[in-house]
Amino acid sequence: MEHKKIIIAIDGYSSTGKSTVAKQLAKALKYIYVDTGAMYRAITLFAMRKDIINESGFDQEKLEKALPEIRIEFKINTTTGIAEVWLNGENVEQEIRTLAVSNYVSPIAAVSAVRKKLVEQQVQLGKEKGIVMDGRDIGTVVFPDAELKLFMTATAKDRAERRFLELQERGEDVTYEDVLKNVVNRDHIDSTRKDSPLRKASDAIQIDNSTLTLKDQFDHILKLAQTVINNKD
Repeated sequence: MEHKKIIIAIDGYSSTGKSTVAKQLAKALKYIYVDTGAMYRAITLFAMRKDIINESGFDQEKLEKALPEIRIEFKINTTTGIAEVWLNGENVEQEIRTLAVSNYVSPIAAVSAVRKKLVEQQVQLGKEKGIVMDGRDIGTVVFPDAELKLFMTATAKDRAERRFLELQERGEDVTYEDVLKNVVNRDHIDSTRKDSPLRKASDAIQIDNSTLTLKDQFDHILKLAQTVINNKD
């Protein structure tokens, strides 16, 4: 039933579990999942490796000139069945998830040339519909006509606790204080940047998952998606 496919746009703050629920939703609906945050993380990793961004500063002009060199792909991991991120022919799925990358991703994502390059790619990916995409500006910029828009939020404290446990499980040597600082800092940069700031689309449904279990959240969102799909002409 091709005509029943829709676009689901999930926006929200960092560490609200957007990617987790987007993956679950895509799997349940047999849709394609696109993690736009991973695309920005891949460009951030590229910039870190080329010493374009570091503790002493960020050479934005150098990054903009290097953008044509950057090739980002999503390839299915045949073991897990999940799409992973490849940067210029290398699987960087694990490396882009580190706190080191998290600390630099917001200033990279605030660069208009970076956003333009990735938004063009994202729009192409949604041409056939049947897609779940999460990020910061999916419902406001990438797919303003998406049939279902969600906006995920939770307290900074709850988000930092989740992220801290996630990083610890991966074996990263991090402190809760550093993670909380990263979450608060990213909120500020994402919400105040000039180009496509993080904001809730007027027609988005807000999901505050501060106290929701993953299962409750998924069941609620799946029901919302099925209702929209079933009511689609």
